[in-house]
Amino acid sequence: MKIIVGHSNMDLDCIGSIVLARYLFPDYEAVKSRMIHPVASNLHNMYQNHLAFLNAKDLEGQHVSKMIVVDTRTSGRIAEYLDHIENDDFEVEVFDHHPADDKDIPNAIIHEKPYGANTTQLGMEIIKQGIMVSPEDATIALAGIYADTGNFTHLNVTCEDFEVASFLIDSGASMKLVSHFLQPLRKKLQISLFHQVLNSLEYRTIQGHIIVTSYIGLDEESSGINAVVEKVFEVENTEVYLAFFYIKKRKKLLIVGRNTKANIKLNEIMGEFGGGGHPQAASAVVKTENGRPIYNQILEYLGKILLPAYTASDIMTEDVISLDENSSLLDASMKLEEMSHTGAPVLNEQGILTGFLTLRDIMKGRKSGQMHAPVKGYMTKKPITANLDSTVREIDDFMFENNIGHLPVLDDGRLCGIVTRNDYLSFKRGEQMKKQKAYDQIGLASGTV
Repeated sequence: MKIIVGHSNMDLDCIGSIVLARYLFPDYEAVKSRMIHPVASNLHNMYQNHLAFLNAKDLEGQHVSKMIVVDTRTSGRIAEYLDHIENDDFEVEVFDHHPADDKDIPNAIIHEKPYGANTTQLGMEIIKQGIMVSPEDATIALAGIYADTGNFTHLNVTCEDFEVASFLIDSGASMKLVSHFLQPLRKKLQISLFHQVLNSLEYRTIQGHIIVTSYIGLDEESSGINAVVEKVFEVENTEVYLAFFYIKKRKKLLIVGRNTKANIKLNEIMGEFGGGGHPQAASAVVKTENGRPIYNQILEYLGKILLPAYTASDIMTEDVISLDENSSLLDASMKLEEMSHTGAPVLNEQGILTGFLTLRDIMKGRKSGQMHAPVKGYMTKKPITANLDSTVREIDDFMFENNIGHLPVLDDGRLCGIVTRNDYLSFKRGEQMKKQKAYDQIGLASGTV
């Protein structure tokens, strides 16, 4: 007997991976976990007959010769299947996208790619082999990709995730059904918990990073907690969110994290407490009489491992072209045109910033025939500015909230630099390139499909 299995408590990406793995290994039987993650329960219920998964108990008395494992490389997460297999001489092949997790499945051949979704790895091989996929399976797989990439917003999203998603849509995947399966808050209990969490949020700044946390005590375990955390993270639009749920009767602390920072790896943090996941999304469960000490411990740990956030001094242009407030609009226009600038800060005779002039301001003077008027009569007075230690997140807020493309940077009140849209976008592109380089290194050190 040859089988395909995923991790315990199967989520949408795990199910999507199994569905596509069956196309690559058509003579294998798919076996489901006894636990289906709440975010995947609706899809599993709807497609239960189509999926036709075996149960782990069906492996009893069977001789397994080969096993395909998807979306995990850790033996503990497939223990429920191993417990029912009597022989131990079977071959194991793993398809996973969690490079930080333990590789403790004996003699396993591991194929790993750092894609946003594990489903993508199987999808790329299907595309390579020219295999056709049914609309039903395309829908299931597409839901897995959307779920594990945070609707293509997580930092680990790759071009391949989009490529496989496009292939699945071409194969007839239903976006309407995918949207239906991804609706996060369906139950009244989830909605109630969502509002409870919102009212308990705490904000703190650690090394310039905005960290949002919540701590909730629950009498009983509640399904769909991850969906609540995802929704809070989406609504708050924060950099790092750590949600702590202490289950009183079970005496255990559930920790769920979401993150947009490239230099924060939640899977490593959760790994210290027996959990795992991705750098951007991870969780852990800790048996404890009191959850608060662990809550404090994690915050202290963040203070030690976090590098200072990037600031204006890291991304600004230091050589600033400035204008004299007493020069004419005509002279200012010629200077901006010569430098190919769309605007510049304005200084007085003492070198103090007094305003900002843009081509739009000059256009107003030109239309009114006032090109010989002084700059100070048309400039924007009291411009929005940043300090040297303003974080990139704060710079983003300054530009977005005020709809500006130039942000003068001050040091003790004196102009020392400027952040433009190009500076900001170049910094973001640089972060993406560094991330991709790290992923490429992982890929080179790993097996390939």
